[in-house]
Amino acid sequence: SNVKEDNPASLGIRAQSLSVFAYVSVYVMVKVFQAADATDLVTELRRSFDDGVTRGYEWRVTQLKKLLLICDNHEPEIVSALHDDLGKPELESSVYEVALLRNSINLAVKQLKDWMAPDKVAKTSLTTFPASAEIVYEPLGVVLVISAWNYPFLLSIDPVIGAISAGNAVVLKPSELAPASSSLLAKLLEQYLDSSAVRVVEGAVTETTLLLEQKWDKIFYTGSSRIGRIIMMAAAKHLTPVVLELGGKSPVVIDSDTNLKITAKRIIAGKWGCNNGQACISPDYILTTKEFSPKVIDALKQELEAFYGKNPMESKDMSRIVNSNHFDRLSKMLEEKEVSDKIVYGGQKNRDKLKIAPTILVDVPLDSQIMSEEIFGPLLPIITLNNLEECFDVIRSRPKPLAAYLFTQNQKLKERFALTVSAGGIVVNDIAVHLAVPTLPFGGVGESGMGSYHGKFSFDAFSHKKAVLYKSFIGDAAIRYPPYSTGKLRLLKALVNSNILEIFRVILGLS
Repeated sequence: SNVKEDNPASLGIRAQSLSVFAYVSVYVMVKVFQAADATDLVTELRRSFDDGVTRGYEWRVTQLKKLLLICDNHEPEIVSALHDDLGKPELESSVYEVALLRNSINLAVKQLKDWMAPDKVAKTSLTTFPASAEIVYEPLGVVLVISAWNYPFLLSIDPVIGAISAGNAVVLKPSELAPASSSLLAKLLEQYLDSSAVRVVEGAVTETTLLLEQKWDKIFYTGSSRIGRIIMMAAAKHLTPVVLELGGKSPVVIDSDTNLKITAKRIIAGKWGCNNGQACISPDYILTTKEFSPKVIDALKQELEAFYGKNPMESKDMSRIVNSNHFDRLSKMLEEKEVSDKIVYGGQKNRDKLKIAPTILVDVPLDSQIMSEEIFGPLLPIITLNNLEECFDVIRSRPKPLAAYLFTQNQKLKERFALTVSAGGIVVNDIAVHLAVPTLPFGGVGESGMGSYHGKFSFDAFSHKKAVLYKSFIGDAAIRYPPYSTGKLRLLKALVNSNILEIFRVILGLS
């Protein structure tokens, strides 16, 4: 039910694989989540929402501060769970998950009153004069957040911050592919948050399917485009709005006019230093010229060795592949005909340890699997071009990515790239750092997703902007009421068009 789950067998233990005794034992110890449970859950949360439990500022800010306590009091447990699930180094877990969550929560606590305050509309039309207007931010109701396995704490709690800030009741469904993180999330959110309005449902396909059969006021999903289509179909039954944070093949364009040493370091940090390429905004392929590509390859090799040593398979600073199914998927990409002989660096694999070394390939076929699907792993193809101008055609020929990256010191190229490349977000001269800027929306476009969040955008994602107009009884005009006349028609048209000159002409009988 989350990112890249192409093998249904990976989504849960099949009942028929257990003996009758074992199955009965498991059933007794763990209550099976059924359709009635899903219905009851939504009913209970909707009752809390309808009773106004979540609407007040105090409730919202209290829940946010409790999320902050989770980060402060349980960071070692979070780091341990992430290591169990993904082999994540402590630095990546503490900085890219816990620290980013702290920033999001602190921003929401600090800005919440301002976010909740109605936006006054400075100007109304002549047709409503005298009147005043405002935009009121209204919570949607009961919302569902389905998160991903690759950043299981960040991608679970960050949307929940927005849902709570906006005053909603929320159900979180963590990914079963990160079981230690899922279990810890369930325990901590139950321990700290108000269970009358915030719940966690663990499980796999069955649980997710039962949840999707319910009527929600919004569904927020992070994962693959394949599952995103299923989410959208389920939501359509109830006309439920969705936010889909998907992925895609995020390109990196390297101009010869760049600081190559820093460029190589930043690409490595954004690719292999972010969960070993298992990130939705990870660089998926590089575009550069044939003439410049040897220098790019040499720079990447040199910095990779400096970061991870001569034997990166032994490095403790790199995450492992999440499970054997994903390992096999990546291996299949590498073993495809006319791809394996394109490896210029790396390629080592160890299935028992779920390790794949950082791997660079050059000029793989554009119709190969590695260039047709999102890689979501430590493989990085380099596609060489006759001139950099061709990069725009290559990017346009593919679905719109979640992120696009450019390394250059050429100001005109920067401006053209920002204006012409359609992507969820664009970063010039770095990788993935826009994720950490709360004043920027984070989200996709086209097949890389719809809707955005982070900072105020998270609050907006879970709010309805309700238009409110306050009209006075003073100045009631007879021209809006029957019987109609030519004079009324002319005056009303002038009022609707805010044509002051024409209004005076009609009043004075000159029109």
